[in-house]
Amino acid sequence: MTKNYGVVFITAGSQQEAENIAYALVEAKQAACVSIFPINSIYTWQGELQKEQEWQLLIKTDLQQFSTLEAKIRELHSYDVPEIIALPILAGSEPYLQWIQQQVNQSPNP
Repeated sequence: MTKNYGVVFITAGSQQEAENIAYALVEAKQAACVSIFPINSIYTWQGELQKEQEWQLLIKTDLQQFSTLEAKIRELHSYDVPEIIALPILAGSEPYLQWIQQQVNQSPNP
């Protein structure tokens, strides 16, 4: 049963942006849960070394929805090139995986 489930990592520039994305994904039934936490990122952008505080989103979802999830993130995100990385869940608690299934395979509320 674990083959369809995964976590998607994205970063956001502010807590408010992270929360807005999280609420939109959960309300649209594209994510069962989104965990948000602050991180420090060091990276190169446009040839210059950067150090920024960002907000990491850890999205639990059915990876069959990745295309629509990615489109929604791109629609809401302020970055030119947002991080959107999906990793499969190789093993997990069966009741938790069933809960993910129930959350992401419902029709969104009107």
